[in-house]
Amino acid sequence: MIDVRKLAEPGSSEETLLEKIDLKRLPKHIAVIMDGNGRWARARHLPRVEGHRAGIASVREIVETAARLELGVMTLYAFSVENWKRPRYEVATLMMLLKEYLRKELQTLMENNIRFLPIGRIDGLDPSVQRELRYAQEKTAENSGLLFQIALNYGGRAEIVDTCNRIMATLREKEMTDAVIDEAFFSDHLYTANVDDPDLLIRTSGELRVSNFLLWQIAYAEIHVTKVLWPDFRRKHLFEAILDFQSRERRYGGVEPSDAEMFVEADDAASS
Repeated sequence: MIDVRKLAEPGSSEETLLEKIDLKRLPKHIAVIMDGNGRWARARHLPRVEGHRAGIASVREIVETAARLELGVMTLYAFSVENWKRPRYEVATLMMLLKEYLRKELQTLMENNIRFLPIGRIDGLDPSVQRELRYAQEKTAENSGLLFQIALNYGGRAEIVDTCNRIMATLREKEMTDAVIDEAFFSDHLYTANVDDPDLLIRTSGELRVSNFLLWQIAYAEIHVTKVLWPDFRRKHLFEAILDFQSRERRYGGVEPSDAEMFVEADDAASS
């Protein structure tokens, strides 16, 4: 049972938004492209890394809110395979902040029954980062609430390539020369195997692109773009995204029943 008292202060703008949300029609999986840290820092005449540091507060609030809404999955895009092109100091600071977050927030993850799982080419990260990730994953493995996935050294195309190589290795090992690879079989070998695909993708900072994120999984996701920069993104903005999601008609390539009836009537008229 969702405790709305933990989601909004009485009389707040968050409460007004929450009252409009149908808690029975929440997205099962929300994915977020966290963008705008650099612009946030630049607007304040601060180093870019301060934008990343400020963004940690947003991660904390959004993940906790997702857990209290009893969502199934939250996936945050933290570091892409392309981000290695950034200045060495910025990359090092990002990794330091990641380790700092995991150490400080582990207890919060446990208290909120959150299971933590990193996805991406994790073996390409520094061993010290891998140790922190593995520790957090192991400590939260028995939690049964929100699955919090963080995409690190991640790329959508890289995931598809890795999936193909994983499937080829499996087929060779099991000598399955006549195997038929369908969408379900392919999905079972993704980083996100056995996890519902995102039904809502949020992009902060107003950019209109998916930036090589979960390319296979977001095939039918509703996309919500906000001009809010990630360090300023808070609970109310998540509520706004959910309300936007609930205003959409999700047909998955089909048509509304009323539209289908119209086509049937047209066919009947044409044949009479």
